[in-house]
Amino acid sequence: MSRSASGVVNGGISFWYADDGLPAVREPLAGDASADVVIVGGGYTGLWTAYYLKKAAPFLRVTVLEQKFCGYGASGRNGGWLYNGIAGRDRYAALHGHEAAVRLQKAMNETVDEVVAVAAAEGIDADLHKGGVLEVATTPAQLARLKAFHEHELSYGEKDRELYGAGETRERIRVADAVGGTWTPHGARLHPVKLVKGLAAAVAALGVDIHESTPVTEIRPRHAVTPYGTVRASYVLRCTEGFTANLKGQKRTWLPMNSSMIATEPLTAEQWASVGWEGRETLGDMAHAYMYAQRTADGRIALGGRGVPYRFGSRTDNDGRTQEATVEALREILVRFFPSLAGVAVEHAWSGVLGVPRDWCATVTLDRSTGLGWAGGYVGSGVATTNLAARTLRDLVQLDSGQAGRTALTELPWVNHKVRKWEPEPFRWLGVQGMYATYRAADQRERLHPSTESSRLARAADRVAGRH
Repeated sequence: MSRSASGVVNGGISFWYADDGLPAVREPLAGDASADVVIVGGGYTGLWTAYYLKKAAPFLRVTVLEQKFCGYGASGRNGGWLYNGIAGRDRYAALHGHEAAVRLQKAMNETVDEVVAVAAAEGIDADLHKGGVLEVATTPAQLARLKAFHEHELSYGEKDRELYGAGETRERIRVADAVGGTWTPHGARLHPVKLVKGLAAAVAALGVDIHESTPVTEIRPRHAVTPYGTVRASYVLRCTEGFTANLKGQKRTWLPMNSSMIATEPLTAEQWASVGWEGRETLGDMAHAYMYAQRTADGRIALGGRGVPYRFGSRTDNDGRTQEATVEALREILVRFFPSLAGVAVEHAWSGVLGVPRDWCATVTLDRSTGLGWAGGYVGSGVATTNLAARTLRDLVQLDSGQAGRTALTELPWVNHKVRKWEPEPFRWLGVQGMYATYRAADQRERLHPSTESSRLARAADRVAGRH
């Protein structure tokens, strides 16, 4: 962690840890061990999976192995958006039919309430506030995309979504130049670190063995290999998201996409009056290189975007350090959205990686022949999706072991979806850098040359990305 000339604390994992404190690290693995289920990765996916497995079958011996400490990765660095978005839904509709994708969306809507309910039941105070999600348009092209997006969501059964004009949008949040918005109730703001710490404590209380400072170097059938010993188990579940490329043989499985955030100083009552935001909705936009933000429980704005999207060779950052150019770019978004906050100080900046499959589809898989399972590829929508993934992994393990039969979750279309690998370097780096440079250029063109047509540049980038 360092402080720039402008006074911004840069890195130190995330603002959320600066706010709530780093956890005491649990003991590493002491040698070879055995379990019924070993989970690799102590983020939301791994912890939720351990939680639901032990709740369903308390007799199971469950071990979690984490390379640093629980929540070191995306689970402790994200924007605190607990919402109903899931990566790959349209592709699943194309592959399995519209009704299958509707079932997936319904499961995601319900997942938001599931997380809220479990947090309450376990006494986890994660600053949760269910104010929904407001996504805004600030150009004619964005407004056309927003209206199409709104209708698209309705087609997946989200009948409680609302469409707003410019005035109605400003009544919720006074975003400068906002010409429209769409709001869903299926979203909540939360403090990511308070959730992951509380979840880890709940899992440990259930009798799960959590070993931190224990990097897994290789996963193979019924074995998780670490420098301190090997854990043998009937099921080995990979829950490593943006750090998956560090595992032997997984370099091209999921691309570790970088996302960066800033947090302002606490705003005054007068500043909040100029912004609105009384409903504490999570806030996003319809730009191609989109932003995401929340009003924190202590009165700050935490805002994020892509920054430097990818590091050559699938490398990850050093404890959240963020380039100054990225910090400035995010500050420019903040002031463009809220000109009255031009003098507000940015106090913290950080980055983290999220997992991106080649077809941009989140997946849950259990290979019944090897006992290997995994979940992830959330493409930045993981705060809620991890919970649905974990409950699905639980059901797949219980199905395979004969403890239970098929469930509605095991029949969802993202189960056992196969994804091809990313291209080797340097093509991977060139493709991602070019893609996001093109998205940013498309956004700039749409701001400078207003039109209801989306920039052709963005459509070209979508084709390169494999999103369509």
